[in-house]
Amino acid sequence: MLWELLYIFFKVGLVSFGGGYAVITLIQREVAGQGWLDSGAFQEIVSLAGMAPGSIATNTATLIGYSQAGVGGAIAATVGIILPSLIIVIGIAAFFLKLQSNKWVRSSFYGLRPIVTGLILYAAVHFGFSGTSGSWLTWTLAGSLLICAGCLLLISKYKVHPFAVILLSAVAGIVIF
Repeated sequence: MLWELLYIFFKVGLVSFGGGYAVITLIQREVAGQGWLDSGAFQEIVSLAGMAPGSIATNTATLIGYSQAGVGGAIAATVGIILPSLIIVIGIAAFFLKLQSNKWVRSSFYGLRPIVTGLILYAAVHFGFSGTSGSWLTWTLAGSLLICAGCLLLISKYKVHPFAVILLSAVAGIVIF
Protein backbone atom coordinates (compact mmCIF):
# COMPACT_ATOMS: atom_id res chain seq x y z
CA MET A 1 0.00 0.00 0.00
CA LEU A 2 2.85 2.41 0.79
CA TRP A 3 4.45 1.92 -2.63
CA GLU A 4 1.07 2.37 -4.28
CA LEU A 5 0.52 5.68 -2.44
CA LEU A 6 4.03 6.82 -3.36
CA TYR A 7 3.53 5.88 -7.01
CA ILE A 8 0.08 7.46 -7.42
CA PHE A 9 1.05 10.74 -5.78
CA PHE A 10 4.36 10.78 -7.67
CA LYS A 11 2.33 10.65 -10.90
CA VAL A 12 0.14 13.51 -9.66
CA GLY A 13 3.23 15.46 -8.63
CA LEU A 14 4.71 15.10 -12.11
CA VAL A 15 1.79 16.94 -13.71
CA SER A 16 0.89 19.33 -10.90
CA PHE A 17 1.61 22.60 -12.66
CA GLY A 18 -0.25 25.67 -11.47
CA GLY A 19 -0.60 24.93 -7.79
CA GLY A 20 -2.62 22.62 -5.62
CA TYR A 21 -6.08 23.74 -6.64
CA ALA A 22 -5.33 22.97 -10.27
CA VAL A 23 -4.71 19.28 -9.49
CA ILE A 24 -7.54 18.60 -7.05
CA THR A 25 -9.63 16.95 -9.79
CA LEU A 26 -6.66 14.81 -10.85
CA ILE A 27 -6.17 13.66 -7.26
CA GLN A 28 -9.89 12.89 -7.03
CA ARG A 29 -9.76 10.86 -10.24
CA GLU A 30 -6.75 8.85 -9.03
CA VAL A 31 -8.26 8.24 -5.60
CA ALA A 32 -11.65 7.28 -7.06
CA GLY A 33 -9.92 4.93 -9.50
CA GLN A 34 -8.38 3.11 -6.56
CA GLY A 35 -11.71 3.04 -4.70
CA TRP A 36 -10.12 4.58 -1.62
CA LEU A 37 -12.63 7.36 -0.89
CA ASP A 38 -16.14 8.26 -1.97
CA SER A 39 -16.98 11.78 -3.16
CA GLY A 40 -18.17 12.98 0.25
CA ALA A 41 -15.08 11.76 2.10
CA PHE A 42 -12.85 13.31 -0.56
CA GLN A 43 -14.61 16.68 -0.21
CA GLU A 44 -14.14 16.55 3.56
CA ILE A 45 -10.43 15.83 3.16
CA VAL A 46 -10.00 18.68 0.64
CA SER A 47 -11.88 21.05 2.93
CA LEU A 48 -9.67 20.13 5.86
CA ALA A 49 -6.54 20.34 3.70
CA GLY A 50 -7.57 23.82 2.54
CA MET A 51 -7.81 25.06 6.12
CA ALA A 52 -4.38 23.74 7.09
CA PRO A 53 -1.27 25.80 6.35
CA GLY A 54 0.67 24.81 3.26
CA SER A 55 -0.15 23.55 -0.21
CA ILE A 56 -3.63 22.09 -0.54
CA ALA A 57 -2.35 19.35 -2.85
CA THR A 58 0.32 18.29 -0.37
CA ASN A 59 -2.10 18.47 2.55
CA THR A 60 -4.68 16.45 0.60
CA ALA A 61 -2.08 13.81 -0.29
CA THR A 62 -0.97 13.61 3.33
CA LEU A 63 -4.52 13.20 4.63
CA ILE A 64 -5.40 10.60 2.00
CA GLY A 65 -2.21 8.69 2.75
CA TYR A 66 -2.99 8.81 6.46
CA SER A 67 -6.56 7.62 5.89
CA GLN A 68 -5.31 4.65 3.89
CA ALA A 69 -2.16 3.53 5.71
CA GLY A 70 -1.62 5.63 8.83
CA VAL A 71 1.55 7.61 9.42
CA GLY A 72 3.55 5.59 6.90
CA GLY A 73 0.92 6.27 4.25
CA ALA A 74 0.97 9.98 5.06
CA ILE A 75 4.75 10.05 4.62
CA ALA A 76 4.65 8.01 1.38
CA ALA A 77 1.94 10.19 -0.18
CA THR A 78 3.65 13.41 0.88
CA VAL A 79 7.04 12.31 -0.48
CA GLY A 80 5.33 11.12 -3.66
CA ILE A 81 3.67 14.44 -4.40
CA ILE A 82 6.67 16.60 -3.42
CA LEU A 83 9.52 14.62 -4.98
CA PRO A 84 8.77 15.39 -8.67
CA SER A 85 8.63 19.12 -7.97
CA LEU A 86 11.87 18.98 -6.05
CA ILE A 87 13.64 17.15 -8.86
CA ILE A 88 12.25 19.50 -11.52
CA VAL A 89 13.08 22.66 -9.55
CA ILE A 90 16.65 21.53 -8.95
CA GLY A 91 17.03 20.73 -12.65
CA ILE A 92 15.55 24.03 -13.81
CA ALA A 93 17.54 26.04 -11.27
CA ALA A 94 20.74 24.78 -12.86
CA PHE A 95 19.79 26.43 -16.16
CA PHE A 96 17.56 29.30 -15.04
CA LEU A 97 20.26 31.94 -14.68
CA LYS A 98 21.16 31.51 -18.34
CA LEU A 99 17.54 31.36 -19.56
CA GLN A 100 15.82 34.03 -17.47
CA SER A 101 16.49 36.82 -19.95
CA ASN A 102 15.41 34.78 -22.98
CA LYS A 103 12.24 36.28 -24.51
CA TRP A 104 10.88 32.86 -25.50
CA VAL A 105 11.03 31.62 -21.93
CA ARG A 106 9.33 34.76 -20.59
CA SER A 107 6.64 34.56 -23.27
CA SER A 108 5.91 30.90 -22.57
CA PHE A 109 5.31 31.64 -18.88
CA TYR A 110 2.91 34.45 -19.81
CA GLY A 111 1.11 31.97 -22.09
CA LEU A 112 0.70 29.48 -19.25
CA ARG A 113 -1.17 31.91 -17.00
CA PRO A 114 -4.57 31.56 -18.73
CA ILE A 115 -4.27 27.77 -18.71
CA VAL A 116 -3.56 27.68 -14.98
CA THR A 117 -6.44 30.09 -14.33
CA GLY A 118 -8.76 27.86 -16.36
CA LEU A 119 -7.67 24.75 -14.46
CA ILE A 120 -8.32 26.45 -11.13
CA LEU A 121 -11.75 27.68 -12.26
CA TYR A 122 -12.64 24.21 -13.52
CA ALA A 123 -11.62 22.66 -10.21
CA ALA A 124 -13.73 25.21 -8.30
CA VAL A 125 -16.81 24.60 -10.46
CA HIS A 126 -16.35 20.82 -10.43
CA PHE A 127 -15.83 20.77 -6.67
CA GLY A 128 -18.73 23.15 -6.02
CA PHE A 129 -21.24 21.20 -8.10
CA SER A 130 -20.04 17.63 -7.46
CA GLY A 131 -22.48 16.89 -4.64
CA THR A 132 -25.59 18.12 -6.40
CA SER A 133 -28.14 15.83 -7.95
CA GLY A 134 -31.12 17.07 -9.88
CA SER A 135 -31.33 20.83 -9.70
CA TRP A 136 -27.94 22.52 -9.67
CA LEU A 137 -29.18 25.46 -7.56
CA THR A 138 -29.58 24.29 -3.98
CA TRP A 139 -29.58 26.08 -0.63
CA THR A 140 -26.16 24.65 0.09
CA LEU A 141 -24.76 26.04 -3.16
CA ALA A 142 -26.43 29.40 -2.59
CA GLY A 143 -24.95 29.59 0.91
CA SER A 144 -21.53 28.63 -0.40
CA LEU A 145 -21.70 31.28 -3.12
CA LEU A 146 -22.76 33.86 -0.54
CA ILE A 147 -19.78 33.01 1.66
CA CYS A 148 -17.49 33.08 -1.40
CA ALA A 149 -18.75 36.52 -2.45
CA GLY A 150 -18.30 37.82 1.09
CA CYS A 151 -14.73 36.52 1.18
CA LEU A 152 -13.88 38.13 -2.14
CA LEU A 153 -15.33 41.43 -0.95
CA LEU A 154 -13.47 41.34 2.37
CA ILE A 155 -10.14 40.49 0.79
CA SER A 156 -10.26 42.68 -2.32
CA LYS A 157 -12.07 45.79 -1.13
CA TYR A 158 -11.42 45.93 2.60
CA LYS A 159 -8.00 44.19 2.57
CA VAL A 160 -8.93 41.94 5.51
CA HIS A 161 -6.18 39.46 6.40
CA PRO A 162 -6.84 35.99 4.86
CA PHE A 163 -6.64 34.29 8.27
CA ALA A 164 -9.45 36.52 9.56
CA VAL A 165 -11.47 35.75 6.42
CA ILE A 166 -11.00 32.01 7.01
CA LEU A 167 -12.25 32.37 10.58
CA LEU A 168 -15.21 34.50 9.46
CA SER A 169 -16.03 31.93 6.76
CA ALA A 170 -16.06 29.17 9.36
CA VAL A 171 -18.46 31.18 11.51
CA ALA A 172 -20.64 31.93 8.47
CA GLY A 173 -20.68 28.22 7.62
CA ILE A 174 -21.84 27.38 11.13
CA VAL A 175 -24.58 30.02 10.99
CA ILE A 176 -25.78 29.21 7.44
CA PHE A 177 -25.49 25.44 7.49
